[in-house]
Amino acid sequence: QVQLVESGGGLVQTGGSLRLSCAQSGRTVTTYAMGWFRQAPGKEREFVAAITPSGSDTYHADSVKGRFTISRDNAKKTAYLQMNSLKPEDTAVYYCAAGTWALLIITPPRVSYWGKGTLVTVSS
Repeated sequence: QVQLVESGGGLVQTGGSLRLSCAQSGRTVTTYAMGWFRQAPGKEREFVAAITPSGSDTYHADSVKGRFTISRDNAKKTAYLQMNSLKPEDTAVYYCAAGTWALLIITPPRVSYWGKGTLVTVSS
């Protein structure tokens, strides 16, 4: 069993930055690829970024490429999402996810474990 707990969400102005964290616990957590997804009000959950178990490869959605960066520290069992140049359309609940790399980045994704989410609000 794997538990994921997100933190770092909050209210920020347009153009600002936030860093989300995803603390992982459970067996063999570092063997999973990690991902971030988001769900805006009235919209479906969408893929944001993913990182392989070793951290050697990453993949970002076009909508966030160049602004957001996913990373992980396996020694700390924590994944991160650095979000810069935030826009009002980035407002959403952000969810951490764990699973197999190939299944995280397909549409629809097949996620093994979800966190409960953290709210990010970007004011205009």
